[in-house]
Amino acid sequence: MLKEADIVKLIFGLKVQHLRQEADLSYHQLSDRTGLAISYLHSIEKGKKYPKADKILSLASALDTDYNYLVSLEPSKKLRPIVDLLQSDFLKIFPLETFGISTTKLIELLLQAPEKVNAFISTVIKITRNFNMQGEDFYKAALRSYQDLHDNYFPEIENAVHQLRIDQQLGAVAQLDTAALEALLWQIYQIRVDRQYLVNHPTLQHLRSVYIPEQHTLYLGPDLSPAHERFLLGKEIGFQTLRPPERPYETRMLEIESFEKLLANFRASYFSVALLLPEAVIIDYVRTMQQWRQWQGEDMLAWLAACNVTSEMLVQRLANILPRHFGVKQLFFLRFFTGPSMQKFMVTKEMHLSQLHDPHANQLDEHYCRRWISIRLIRQLKAQQGMENVSGPIIGAQISRYWNTPNAYFCITLAKSTRENQENSSSVTIGLLVNEQLQETFPFLTDPAIVSKDVHTTCERCPILDCGARAVPPVFLQRQKRRADIRGALATMQKNLSIK
Repeated sequence: MLKEADIVKLIFGLKVQHLRQEADLSYHQLSDRTGLAISYLHSIEKGKKYPKADKILSLASALDTDYNYLVSLEPSKKLRPIVDLLQSDFLKIFPLETFGISTTKLIELLLQAPEKVNAFISTVIKITRNFNMQGEDFYKAALRSYQDLHDNYFPEIENAVHQLRIDQQLGAVAQLDTAALEALLWQIYQIRVDRQYLVNHPTLQHLRSVYIPEQHTLYLGPDLSPAHERFLLGKEIGFQTLRPPERPYETRMLEIESFEKLLANFRASYFSVALLLPEAVIIDYVRTMQQWRQWQGEDMLAWLAACNVTSEMLVQRLANILPRHFGVKQLFFLRFFTGPSMQKFMVTKEMHLSQLHDPHANQLDEHYCRRWISIRLIRQLKAQQGMENVSGPIIGAQISRYWNTPNAYFCITLAKSTRENQENSSSVTIGLLVNEQLQETFPFLTDPAIVSKDVHTTCERCPILDCGARAVPPVFLQRQKRRADIRGALATMQKNLSIK
């Protein structure tokens, strides 16, 4: 993490380097003019040294500038984007080290050719502002990249879960109910559970849980399903076992103030799901799926109910295990949310492994393809709720072929009403790239009963003209066509006039 003093030295070094290069001076020539050693000049330009006043005066004279410009934090126009980056929160808070990038190396890269990276940095900053991207957007993107980097599988957390089961004599795969998890919290960490406080405070009732360290108490919110309670209890066991230096104390997180806190939240959630759905259990179920000759969605729903976990926990666990143990690494995860009118569908969580897959979130307020099973199943859920009492999730599968690409994905989706408001709905989807390996892993993909559809990303960009599910016209393509027509007309005009 850069300190303020480091930034001051870097800005000074940038100015000296820029002025020296503009004056076409070598280090030897600047050394002769100032009496400063070449190695010392190198250190100044790299932001490692900050000279005393008399040496700054010598540099100002040799570079034909004034003392005040060199010592101020105001840069020239050409250096402005890099200095803005140095003075922003990005280098102070972005988790470069998590991805094996040292701040020092990044700064050296910027200093090697500041003018060449100038336009790039300026463009990134403008895009960030135009799309109103906040710090938490960067943190979430960084977390998704972190998951991709590790194929969404973390052996140290799996091992911590396994060790806890051994230490507490829980059995390798035994299911843990709410009472067992509460007992673990008390016996190991002397943490008690309170289910009344949040219920009696309306402002806090939307929170699922709050942990107060001083009280050694985990407060649970109202109207939680048994599966959600088990997840929250397991998550607190995860926090206590993994001991991150920073952590959130409420679920869901009110603010994402740092990447470390978001990462701690992810790791504790991973721990909880691994505790409730042990690795061996999910591996055995995937092996059972490999024996299917037809898609058996109802079997998966029954197994989900027997495990007493949420739909998202099951889908997330599949996304952990398939890459590691079955070599299925080309996959994505999407979570959708919509209100009672179902006019707008929002992606509230996503993850991509191995590449950026065709289905993805769109920040341009466009309409996601209504042929996606993620959206289609929510609509089906609403229709069923209008005719009968549907309490649990519903499940569906689809092979989605992306228009004008070679890519097709086998998608498993579960949709349900939300806990906070039964009028709202959400769905979770795992999509697996259909290739030879996936077809060998799951022979049931040849089942003709699995719906297969041509899909696109958003209605605004979709060229499928006869789509009965279209929400809005393909305005993006219409704009492209208008521009192409104008270019064609201009070319014809130029040709006709040149003939005359």
